[in-house]
Amino acid sequence: MALPNDNIGVKTRELLTAQAHIWNHTFSFINSMSLKCAIQLGIPDIIHSHGRAMTLSDLVNALPIKNNKAKRQDCIYRLMRILIHAGFFVQTKINEEQEEEGYLLTPVSRLLLTDEPNLSMIPLLQLMFDQIMMDPLHCLSQWIQNAGDDQPNAFATTHGKQLYEYARDDARFNCLVNEAVASDARLLTSHVLIEHCKGVFEGLKSLVDVGGGTGIVAKAISNEFPELKCSVFDLPHVVEGLEGSKNLSYIKGNMFKSIPSADAILLKWILIDWSDEDCVKILKNCKEAIPSKENGGKVIIIDMVILDDQKGDHKSYETQLFFDMLTMTLVSGKQRSQKEWAKLFSDAGFSDYNIISILGLRSVIEIYP
Repeated sequence: MALPNDNIGVKTRELLTAQAHIWNHTFSFINSMSLKCAIQLGIPDIIHSHGRAMTLSDLVNALPIKNNKAKRQDCIYRLMRILIHAGFFVQTKINEEQEEEGYLLTPVSRLLLTDEPNLSMIPLLQLMFDQIMMDPLHCLSQWIQNAGDDQPNAFATTHGKQLYEYARDDARFNCLVNEAVASDARLLTSHVLIEHCKGVFEGLKSLVDVGGGTGIVAKAISNEFPELKCSVFDLPHVVEGLEGSKNLSYIKGNMFKSIPSADAILLKWILIDWSDEDCVKILKNCKEAIPSKENGGKVIIIDMVILDDQKGDHKSYETQLFFDMLTMTLVSGKQRSQKEWAKLFSDAGFSDYNIISILGLRSVIEIYP
């Protein structure tokens, strides 16, 4: 017979609670690896294609398992159990008489479907689960202890070069990076940015999307505002071979040297990758490229503004901290609070700014010369 918890002393209970807390953090990577497994097996697509709640046996039969499907059924059951606990799937009764249950997607797992190009987050997951991205996390303490100025982050310590240099030299990895950036841009523009932030772009005659990659965001803006001349400005290996349209063009260059002139400069998820000193350089180049505030000049930033954990949104704050550690490990950037953003803008010579908190964990920030 089990003893009631009341018979356990306070110190012992605290000790066991602390042990469980450490276990949870030690093994939290299992959530990520279970999700990776489900994506590689195509489970979200299989359940979605089934069109209704899918039994365990139907799911196992539909999976690309070569041998011993019957023996793998318990494995799939246990995999689905942890993914249900993590909120990626739900179970519902199919037949009340036989008490048979089946799996269904949740709003979260709908972002894991391959036939939803404007929603799918799979490219981002494929990038983050790649060994090239995972290895630097194992070298974080080594970088903190030993790295010199030639190794500004753990990625450089691990691979001997910066992330963007690695992408330039490795076609497969470059494709992963571009696809991940494009998938995020598609989700953001098709469901939030254009619909809810039109006022940010109204009245502009020209816009340069700095670090705009393959141009997903710029294409959406140019389609919505056909009178607006849009340009994508990025490194040569990123925009090589990309073709523009009537009001969309691609320009090769380096934002640390100069930025093409326009009414507005767009920086979507760019400044998180760079140190404060580098961000000031980029912003100063942006300031030189735009007209005065009176003549409509501004810089549009899409980035995170770190929340105040005291306001109660613990999960969102935790996600932003994850991104902060990620940018420290992989590049040389950081997530910033409103106070830290304001200092950057002031140091770069801007006079005013406006934060629009409408993009979930990210915000639209307008800054004016």
